[in-house]
Amino acid sequence: MNSLFLVALFGTAVVSFLWIRDMRIFYRTGLAGYRMAAYQGVLYTALALFGLMVTGSFENVNLIGIGLILLALYLQGKNTRERIWTNEQVWIRFSGRAPMRTERRDDKGIFK
Repeated sequence: MNSLFLVALFGTAVVSFLWIRDMRIFYRTGLAGYRMAAYQGVLYTALALFGLMVTGSFENVNLIGIGLILLALYLQGKNTRERIWTNEQVWIRFSGRAPMRTERRDDKGIFK
């Protein structure tokens, strides 16, 4: 197994984790910035998976696959999101534990 494939696998796992974290924060808070980040995270995860496939399939274009994964990480970080934490611990931010809103949601899952 090539070492660049392991790097690509780790990068893809990071992109997927950030997408799942954005989904969890949106579910708990209902903020529009995290909704858009969760929607776009699907595309970025698909791009990262495609980069992983390119890295694992073709020996001579490993760097193109890693470049696609880095592009997915860069684009995922460019989304603007609302500030929800002030001085929480690192583990709370890492796991995406945000304060739960108790208001009612409409049919689309957005808070009223």
